Amino acid sequence: MAKMMYREAVQNALFAEMERDENVILLGEDIVGGMGTDGGPEAIGGIWSTSVGLFGKFGPDRVIDTPISESAIIGAAAGLALSGKRPVAELMFADFIGVCLDQIWNQVGKFRYMFGGKTKCPMVIRMAYGAGFNAAAQHSQSVHQILTGMPGLKVVMPSTPADVKGLLTQSIRDDDPVIFLEHKALYASSGEVPEGDYTIPFGHARLARAGQDVTIVATGLMVGFCESVADRLAPEGIGCDVIDLRTTSPLDEEAILDSVEVTGRLVVVDEAPPRCSLATDIAALVGQKAFASLKVPLTMVTPPHTPIPFARELESAYLPSADKIEAAVRKIMAWR
Repeated sequence: MAKMMYREAVQNALFAEMERDENVILLGEDIVGGMGTDGGPEAIGGIWSTSVGLFGKFGPDRVIDTPISESAIIGAAAGLALSGKRPVAELMFADFIGVCLDQIWNQVGKFRYMFGGKTKCPMVIRMAYGAGFNAAAQHSQSVHQILTGMPGLKVVMPSTPADVKGLLTQSIRDDDPVIFLEHKALYASSGEVPEGDYTIPFGHARLARAGQDVTIVATGLMVGFCESVADRLAPEGIGCDVIDLRTTSPLDEEAILDSVEVTGRLVVVDEAPPRCSLATDIAALVGQKAFASLKVPLTMVTPPHTPIPFARELESAYLPSADKIEAAVRKIMAWR
């Protein structure tokens, strides 16, 4: 095991896969380092520093700085994928996925289906998402609820450096398009990461904490908040089963349903607004398939259905937090 930061785990997986397979190509804005750096010692490796050193190792044919055009990045990646390459396209901010939706929704997500399973489109779209940085409504959003609802896409939301490496490696090797969402607040987090080659299969959730009293389901940054709540409540005899979904498509329904069957209580935590969301999707799943197991009504901890505010105090009030999750758990435990 080696200790590394979340961003370093991204870099580690990219480096290993580019070294293993010459068809892996990285493209995105400023991933070489920006104008005038030429990938040298001053190269930043993208604004999140996830591609540091890759240009120097693999050169301009495989690490490609692009114009500031998200639709061009995704279009080029789709063409590369259909031509036998395995592109990894980086978008600085998930908020700008909107200009790419025709290519993602109507094209790459449907190629395999439209061509009778005979066409592969192995591409990864990496994006930074999430709030908490006072970056306002256009640079703070969580977009997974939109992408999860699109057939043909796999959607990955790792919460730990170990999962970043295993899931990104799996994503690059997959023969279908994968959306890989990296929360901005996690880039500087650190954790133990297995050394050497390994993958984590899609659709297999991680049990972050084990408990018998309440099931808490979350992704990305929210998982750490839920773990903190579980640790706070454990001394009081409240056991929380914290499920880190890892992927929202495919969804590990079995992990959720099995847990609810034991606990009889469910709290779903999501950073995206509640309407037509991952949270409501999970609530519907449990309502349809595990209703008889519920001892009390389930609850959700989400932001309100509004754009993300700029003011720091308002943003803090808007977002889910450990305190809000704890309050929801206490309320559901007190229900009679």
